[in-house]
Amino acid sequence: MTADATRTGDEPGTTDATRVDDAPADVAEPSTSPTVVGPAGPTSVVRDGAFWAWTALGLLIVVGLAALTRYLEQNVPAWAEGSAVEDIGAAIEYPVYAILLGLLGNVAVTLLGWRDRIAAAFRTEFFIKTGLVLLGASINLAVIASAAGPAIAQAILLISGVFLFTWWLAGRFGLDDKLRALLASAVSICGVSAAIAAAGAVRARREQLAYTASLVIVFALPSIFILPWLADVFGLSDAVAGAWIGGNIDTTAAVTAAGALAGEEALQIASIVKVTQNALMGVVAVALTAYFTLRVERRPGAARPGLGELWARFPKFVLGFIAASVIATWYLDSTGADGKATIAIVNDLRVWFLILAFVSIGLEVRVASLREAGWRPVAVFASATVFNLALALGLASVLFRNFSA
Repeated sequence: MTADATRTGDEPGTTDATRVDDAPADVAEPSTSPTVVGPAGPTSVVRDGAFWAWTALGLLIVVGLAALTRYLEQNVPAWAEGSAVEDIGAAIEYPVYAILLGLLGNVAVTLLGWRDRIAAAFRTEFFIKTGLVLLGASINLAVIASAAGPAIAQAILLISGVFLFTWWLAGRFGLDDKLRALLASAVSICGVSAAIAAAGAVRARREQLAYTASLVIVFALPSIFILPWLADVFGLSDAVAGAWIGGNIDTTAAVTAAGALAGEEALQIASIVKVTQNALMGVVAVALTAYFTLRVERRPGAARPGLGELWARFPKFVLGFIAASVIATWYLDSTGADGKATIAIVNDLRVWFLILAFVSIGLEVRVASLREAGWRPVAVFASATVFNLALALGLASVLFRNFSA
């Protein structure tokens, strides 16, 4: 697909439902005059007393579903203990509960006719950007650099290889460049978090982000059980198994669950590999910002964009993510074990913000838009996942063959 084709909006795989207008995506900062997208297109929302009342109701719904998500996350494992579904109950993580509850809430508020009225409360980008900034606090750059040099090499090679393969394959399937960027980032780096960063860089549509997030969750769940089982079937060492798991599964929580099933050493290596990939999220965001500004969305004959435009397009929360990682690394080095309790509080707060974000994603999803996107994004994501499995296994086998923790 050429850049000109993607600019016209006539490329295969896009519909009017995902091309409401030519404005930046919903992952950009909201304007002071919010809009609601109805059957006739975007309409302005008047911020009167009724608007604030409906928004308050929407926030109550979002927070209530988030609280229910946390309750299920903390109690389902205990309820399932000793039953046939004990392993499943222990492995299911909060994004699953949050998105499912958000979808159920979506159905309810749609049937009640409330959905568009409370839409201003679905602050997905604010919730998830705040959560991702706080995620940086769990990434100790010093530990990565000193404890797992092979993880850095694997992360760079794996992200580059899988991203380029997914980007190429999505192009062959006729997907537009913004969805290509989201799918490639999600598969190659860290799932929904990377998709959010990519969406901010390329100004993707809300429906595209919701679609990508759903695919991440659907593919991550079975991987929790399949990868540890395959590692045992293949006779992989704990280090290789951990590197393979960490390089494949697209959410940090799912990596932790799968690593735990594979063993303690596998869990440690998997966590380091995944954290290393997460740390490279900012690099990919910078690259996507430059590529879309300088090539994909640049009009023929237009002047070359300057640094000011690149800065305007760059998702600023990535800087917060990096800053949080640097500060946390310095803080833990200064305080030692005493600082872990503080970091734990930050991590718990991060989970709350991400739960709010996933609930909002479920509430925002428009089923018609997802249905119209068709089977091609699913085929691309599935194929890229298989490629990721093969490449990660090869890299882990080479880089971690003689690794000892």
